[in-house]
Amino acid sequence: MLRYISIFLIASLLTACVDRTISETVPSALDVGTPQTIYATTTRAREADGSYGFKRGDGLQFLEMTVSIPPNHTPGTLDFSYANPNPEKQFVMAAVDELQGPGDLKARLGNVDEVSIFIHGYNTTQSETTFRAAQLRHDLNIPGATMVYSWPSQATGYGYAYDLDSMLFARDGLEQTVRHLKTMGVKRVVLVAHSMGTALTMEMMRQAELREPGWASRNLEGVVLISPDLDVDLFRSQMDVIKTPPDPFIVITSQKDKLLNISARLRGTTKGERLGNISSAEALSEYKINILDTTAFNDDAQSSHFVAATSPALLAIIASARRVSDTFGTEQRGIDVIAPANVRNPTGATEIVLTETGQAQVSAP
Repeated sequence: MLRYISIFLIASLLTACVDRTISETVPSALDVGTPQTIYATTTRAREADGSYGFKRGDGLQFLEMTVSIPPNHTPGTLDFSYANPNPEKQFVMAAVDELQGPGDLKARLGNVDEVSIFIHGYNTTQSETTFRAAQLRHDLNIPGATMVYSWPSQATGYGYAYDLDSMLFARDGLEQTVRHLKTMGVKRVVLVAHSMGTALTMEMMRQAELREPGWASRNLEGVVLISPDLDVDLFRSQMDVIKTPPDPFIVITSQKDKLLNISARLRGTTKGERLGNISSAEALSEYKINILDTTAFNDDAQSSHFVAATSPALLAIIASARRVSDTFGTEQRGIDVIAPANVRNPTGATEIVLTETGQAQVSAP
């Protein structure tokens, strides 16, 4: 146990060496890089200098941000600097516009039919999650508009307990974000959550379902949980309330996720497993979800805790599936290209193990 605590302490010391609250806005970066628009709703409190830090705000704030993507960017990489960024080589924040509520957001979105909302995990600043969303949008050519839901993470290696409380605090804001988008006439809302952000996503859907049974399937076009830092028994209890999950509902796992192994052992889990690094999907067999095992791409990824965003090979496979689905229209979704509906379990869980060659080994646990 002491070994795992030591790893967290070392991570805290390393992150303490950098002032991550700094985020320079450089409009001239767009003379060099490719612009990417990222919208945001946030429950972070606005600081005196105009930034949004770790403090919890009283209400939901709306933003439009423009990120400059460097000309030398390669899929799966995310290079940026907290101070003196270099637009030739790094992601740079080029503009940040504060919007005057949901009406202003609707005007900016226009007639867009689809919005993908990225929900970040533990130990993340607002700028970092915006850069990550821009990278994913660029690398995967995500259709429609991309938004981040930025909840008040303390953004320190030793802020795990604070972030757990903030995650629960932020449930209402995420639900309000989805409701605002549906009221605006957005037809398809997709949630893409990472790590602790998956717990926030599940808790938000659970609370909405308790008030309005069937809410999630009516309002969400799809849910993707990436490396979920979530107890398996807790996930089961949340799914028992949701009952009819959005389709598709995808859980992306890796058995070599080192951070999830530490998270589980700190909680006293004997197997060292969280939802995101489960070795068997047997416990989830009754739920109509797709469990996508990406363990084969761990060595290719910059981060074992975010294989889906940092493995160039896996990104190429996902991007290819998306291009095929775009060719055949909305009825042919990306998951249908990777594992056709006729080979997936129609009533329960489907386990899809991706190989390095892009082949899918499909089974029902």
